[in-house]
Amino acid sequence: MLKFYFHQTPNPMKVAVYLEETGLPYELIAIDTLKGEQHSPEYRAINPNGKTPAIEDDGKRVFDSTAILMYLSEKTGKLAGKSEDRSEMLSWLMFIATGLGPFSGQSVHFRHKAPEKTPYAINRYLREAERHYEVLETHMEGREYLVGDEYSIADISAWGWIDKAIVVLGEEGLDNYPNLKRWFANISARPAVQKARNIPKGIEFKTEFDDVAARALYPQNFAKPDKNT
Repeated sequence: MLKFYFHQTPNPMKVAVYLEETGLPYELIAIDTLKGEQHSPEYRAINPNGKTPAIEDDGKRVFDSTAILMYLSEKTGKLAGKSEDRSEMLSWLMFIATGLGPFSGQSVHFRHKAPEKTPYAINRYLREAERHYEVLETHMEGREYLVGDEYSIADISAWGWIDKAIVVLGEEGLDNYPNLKRWFANISARPAVQKARNIPKGIEFKTEFDDVAARALYPQNFAKPDKNT
């Protein structure tokens, strides 16, 4: 059975939605990233990058949410989009993986987690996150789905971070993006998305963002500099 290494954060939630949408059987394995479980030798053997999500399937490891969505959709033929939309699919998946996701994450970090408030960094990543939202807002004009005319892994991938719009952008969330807001409401109303939201219930993940959590999430910030450099 497929093993799904999970934490209740945007990227693992994408995989959770896919699994619930397709009904693929899986074993859920919680990885508490605030406790540093992602750095254990056992988990690093599955994901050398020490992040969630990851899966093990038929003796193969797959890590990074975009890679997992592509792998599973290609293996099963489910939610992969139409062949004629392949180039569009790849383009939007990479836009999310290299743009929307990382810049949203950095906006959250510098606005909510960084120990020092740095105006330049806060503004830089917030404005870039807003720019990515504007790209999606324009693209979704008159569209129901991100790629082609059917629901696909592109919608699932984008949903993972758009779900955190209030944390990324501020209290206004999607209010300034009506097309995106409409799309998000439609995706969020899907029964499989509701099931995915319930996956973390009953799992006692660490919630306090203390020194232990900071060191677990950002160990490089606490590494001692090499005296020889």
